[in-house]
Amino acid sequence: MLVRRLLAPLGGVAAAIALYPGTWGLDAIAREGQLGPGFWPRLAITGLALACVGKMLEDWQRLRRAALGAPDARPPLARGKLVAGIAFIVGYVLLAPVLGFALVSALFIAAFLILGGMRSVPAIATNVVVGVVALLYLFVKLVYLPLPKGDGPFEAVTLALYRALHLY
Repeated sequence: MLVRRLLAPLGGVAAAIALYPGTWGLDAIAREGQLGPGFWPRLAITGLALACVGKMLEDWQRLRRAALGAPDARPPLARGKLVAGIAFIVGYVLLAPVLGFALVSALFIAAFLILGGMRSVPAIATNVVVGVVALLYLFVKLVYLPLPKGDGPFEAVTLALYRALHLY
């Protein structure tokens, strides 16, 4: 049973190890003093490996506790929330080109906070504003990543926001 529980996370670690060297050649086109295009794939691959190691440790501890007779304290899987979360992610991808990164990110963050059980409007608004502004500065100013600005009036709103934040 232990081997079956650890097989998927081990596969994730193996995939990360196999994929990592493929990112080395991406930095050949990087400008001096800037993050190269290989940085983000390496960050994602490292995150995959760390998440898989964390999952292995969690499963190992759970199996160890079960062997000692301790009950499993995990809550049941909320399938409705899982489906809603997946729908939010798909909606984010589909709406980003139309609404622009800033607006769709604000909606996405608010939706996930509400889905997760947060009900305080000031807390949700604060998280949305701080999250979107931080992401915009990170991607536009630091990484120079071209983000979707939206179509029609949404592009104008995005550009006005960029000017207000001194991103442009």
